[in-house]
Amino acid sequence: MRETEQLSALIGNIYDAALDPTSWVDVLERAARFVGGPAASLYYKDAARRADLVAYQFGLNPRYVQLYAEKYVKLDPTTTGYFFADIEQPTATADVMPYGEFLETRFYKEWGRPQGLVDTVNAVLERSGITAACFVVFRHERDGIVDEETKRRMRLLVPHVRRAALIGKTLDLKKAETDTFADTLDAISAGMFLVDATGRIMHANIAGHATLAQADVLRVIGGKLAANDADSDQALAEIFANAEGGDAAIGIKGVALPLVGRTGNHYVAHVLPLTAGRRRRAGTAYRASAAMFVRKAVLDVPSAPWVIAKAYKLTPTELRVLLAVVEVGGVPEVAEALGIAETTVKTHLGHVYEKTGAKRQADLVKLVAGFSSQLG
Repeated sequence: MRETEQLSALIGNIYDAALDPTSWVDVLERAARFVGGPAASLYYKDAARRADLVAYQFGLNPRYVQLYAEKYVKLDPTTTGYFFADIEQPTATADVMPYGEFLETRFYKEWGRPQGLVDTVNAVLERSGITAACFVVFRHERDGIVDEETKRRMRLLVPHVRRAALIGKTLDLKKAETDTFADTLDAISAGMFLVDATGRIMHANIAGHATLAQADVLRVIGGKLAANDADSDQALAEIFANAEGGDAAIGIKGVALPLVGRTGNHYVAHVLPLTAGRRRRAGTAYRASAAMFVRKAVLDVPSAPWVIAKAYKLTPTELRVLLAVVEVGGVPEVAEALGIAETTVKTHLGHVYEKTGAKRQADLVKLVAGFSSQLG
């Protein structure tokens, strides 16, 4: 199958998973093969607590998944780097730390190498405070480490995985049967609108009608859905028109469209095409080409580690060493906790002292505590 055909079919499966979460495992299997690896996961990561929750995964040994959650997530040297990567930007191990240094960590020797895993390509889908939702494809030694072709294929998928994951989070449903799509979605708190290619409203749920009644961010003009902001209104019109062409036509537009209300309130809209896959039945029943979900945007308060890294231009590894020094103590303890050599810790710690102007470990503790108290 040609790449374009394979990609088109896969994108359709991804959007179906937004309404039927039970299909995510099959989607991840197809995604792993497309990108070039034996396994893939959708997961949520807490950078501060170094905790990990796998939402869906394919291809990994369940025993190692459990070991990761119980022990090795705290030893994973890539956690901080992946967490602070740009949204949707594919990131490999070598983008976070020197690859040779990675091979010397306990994490690789005890968790990655026994499985034959040598690398990952990871993308952040959403970040809020100290947590992030991520999509990752693992690379086996037979695949080699992540190269530009791997990243290129990952870029083709990430916007669509992000859209489906965000819509799935907005719905928070076990399953939405497509033949009772609109009735099922009446119960959700997000405003939902089924529209045709011109933006004409074919159905709105209870929250959608309430949003229109407030007239803060959306309005109806001649039966068509319109945004109060002119630029956003133009963007919506293009998205709705493209949605009629199917999953591939809508592309990356409307993944998370920011909307601003008349009162200054911020909203976010996600648009799901209804002209392909198992969603087609819902679209045909309501003569709609797309479903749009609108909710108020949650204020994204930066976490203390994020602010510290930005303020002092720390690399992901330097930040990990700084936080570890504050949490567990001296160089030997940090080396043990992070699974790296003491000489490596000393090197990164030297850079931290130089960049922050700190002279001793107590100064670093005060620095981190100061940022934490400012953020409440």
